[in-house]
This record gives sequence, C-alpha cells and structure tokens, in this order.
Amino acid sequence: MRRGAHHAARLVLVTHTLSGSRTRPAPARSPGDSAGRILRAVAILACLPYIGLKIAWMSGSHVGMPEGSELRDPGRQTVMVVVNGLSVLMDAAVVVLALLLTRPWGLRAPAWLTALPAWVACGLLAPIMAGFPAQLAARALGFGGGDGGRSSGSGGTFLAEWVFGMVYGGFIVQGLALGGLFVLYARRRWGHLWRGRIADLPARGAGPATRRPVAVVIALLTAVPAAVHLLWAAGSDTGLDDYRAQDRGSDFSVLEGVYVLFALITALGVLMVAFRAGRRVRLALPLGLACVGSAALACWGGWLLLTGLTAQNAAKEPTALMNLTYAVQMTVGLLVLTAGGRFFRERGSAGGAAAYPAS
Repeated sequence: MRRGAHHAARLVLVTHTLSGSRTRPAPARSPGDSAGRILRAVAILACLPYIGLKIAWMSGSHVGMPEGSELRDPGRQTVMVVVNGLSVLMDAAVVVLALLLTRPWGLRAPAWLTALPAWVACGLLAPIMAGFPAQLAARALGFGGGDGGRSSGSGGTFLAEWVFGMVYGGFIVQGLALGGLFVLYARRRWGHLWRGRIADLPARGAGPATRRPVAVVIALLTAVPAAVHLLWAAGSDTGLDDYRAQDRGSDFSVLEGVYVLFALITALGVLMVAFRAGRRVRLALPLGLACVGSAALACWGGWLLLTGLTAQNAAKEPTALMNLTYAVQMTVGLLVLTAGGRFFRERGSAGGAAAYPAS
C-alpha cells in the first residue's frame, strides 16, 4: 500500500515536470514596453496626413494651393514630383524608425542604423518643434508681420494657412513621439554610457587631451553661424538674397533666433564635456544639448544648401554669405557627431559608467 502511494506520487511529479517543459512562461516585459507601443502608434499616425498630402500633390492635386501660388506652375511639376517624393520617403523613414526602436530585432541592429537616423530626425524636427510655436506666440502678441515664406513673392499666397498648421503640427507630434521612443531605446541599450555626473569624467589621459582642442575649434566655428543668424534675427538684411530680404517678418526673425539657440547649446554642451564644467551636473544634460544642437545645425545647414542649389528663381539664389553660413553649421554638426562617436567608444571600452562611479 505504501509502495503504491509512493509510485503514484512519482507519477504525478513526472507528469507536472513534462507539462511544465511544454508550457513556458511568457517573457517578462520591460516597464517601457507599453509606453513604447503607444508612442509608436502616435508617431506613425502623425505621419499619415503629411504623406497623404504629398501623394495628392504628386498626383496633380492642388489641394491647399490657392490660386496664384507658384506651386501651380505647370513648369514646376517635375520638380514638385521629385521634391515631394523625397519628402514622402523621409516621412516614411519615420515609420521604419519607430518600428526599429520598439521591436526586439531593433536592439540587435548595428548602432549606426538606429543612432544616425534618430540623430537626423532630431535635427530636422527640433527647429520646427521650437520655432513654430514661437512663431505663433509672436504673432499672437502682435510682434511684426510677414508670413515666413507663406507668400509666393508675387502677391499670391504660397500655401493655405491650414497646410502649415497640419504639417507642422504633425511634425511636432512626430518629434515628441520619436524623442520618447529613442530615450527608451537608448536607455535600454546604451544607458550605461551617460550615467553619472560631469565630475566623474577623467581629468587626464589621451581622451581629455584630444577633446579640449577639438571642443575649442567647434566652439569657434559655431560662432560663425550664430553671429550671422543673430544679425538676421535682429533685422539686418546683410547677405540675404532679394527674396528673403523683401519677405522678412516676425516668423523669419523667430526662426533665425532658433538657429542661434541651437548653435549656442551645441557649443555649451561640447565645452562642458571637454572641460568638465558644471561638475555636479548630470552627464546626460550636456550630451543631450550637444546631440540636439549639432543635429539641428547639420541637417538644416545641409537642407538649406541643397534647396539653394536647386533654386530656379534668380531672386531666391542664396548669396555667398548664406552658403558659407549653412556650410559652416553643417560642418560643425558633423564634427560634433564624429567627436561624439569617439567619446562613446572611449566610454564603452573603459567600461562605461562602471569606470566613472556616479556621485
């Protein structure tokens, strides 16, 4: 009797063991997974109105283009298709990036495949996120006039007002959602590289010795676009092409002021890291300033150079000073990107935050 009970108990144990091996518990989810799914949906949905509008224009629709707009010119149709097609691809890349930052395979992707597109997206969206609300606030307060490019320069209206609200509003939502997604992703994958405070960075060694002269060069170069954009923001038309000189207003001044802001935060972030200034400050702050500022300078410098090269109107051809300003700010952004990549490689090889204990 006792032997039979023992045999039955062993049979039950074996049965539970076998069933347990077939039924594996679901993998634990990270605390940021739910927030990531929500932010991913928001980012993708925010792309749809812009992509739909661009596809409509490529198909020949004039929705949002009032009578008299130069965008209705039949001679511009080929250019419109090319430019709008490029815009669709860029916004579609936001969808791909949102998936990359939230799917398990995204954590296995090469670092550059996630960090570089996120840096570019940040650079293109950050000035819009800062500038458009500031432009609306300036107009609401009655500062100046001008339409910041809404005029065709020939008495007509370039685009309907609702187009700017829909497009820039969508960009702001995209920027916020992508920013949140990248923070969650980067914290999970590279969070150890920016833990601690500035004081935890080594004061001596090959890395610090190299960073300081590089930071000084970057700061000096950054002074060039900062000074020129400040000049234009203050109301001067020195070095501006005829189109922008005649179409200046509060919107233009605010946007130029935003470029000055991004130039300043770039230099500030780089100098703080290189010279260990603000020792009690969390390292993430100057790194974030340098990242956002350099991305904005590089991406918009490159974009403005490209649009200047494709200008078909003589009045819109950029001047030498404009091209110089855009080229220098793009150079600054790429220098910071390169220096940042080296800084993180050094941190990684030294064991990241483990080598620099948090205070």
